[in-house]
Amino acid sequence: MSNIDIHHAHSLSPEQARQAVQEVAEKLSERFGMEYAWAGDVLNFNRSGVDGHIALEPEELHVTAKLGFLLSTMKGPIEAEIKRVLDERFA
Repeated sequence: MSNIDIHHAHSLSPEQARQAVQEVAEKLSERFGMEYAWAGDVLNFNRSGVDGHIALEPEELHVTAKLGFLLSTMKGPIEAEIKRVLDERFA
């Protein structure tokens, strides 16, 4: 099993940050069949082989995910794609 742990600074208002994370979650759901649900300021997401969350903090997002055996071999590309999307949405 492999873990992803990303801290990403942002300067959005809490509402803007929540909306941006919601849009990312919707795309993950459409593209990869991820299920997601909000619990306060934390978006939990999962699907077979992936379990994680995105925590909204005042000036930072904290993304963590546990990758199952098969997806752990793709940790590098998955992490790079997460960072790319965060840079795009939270620049």
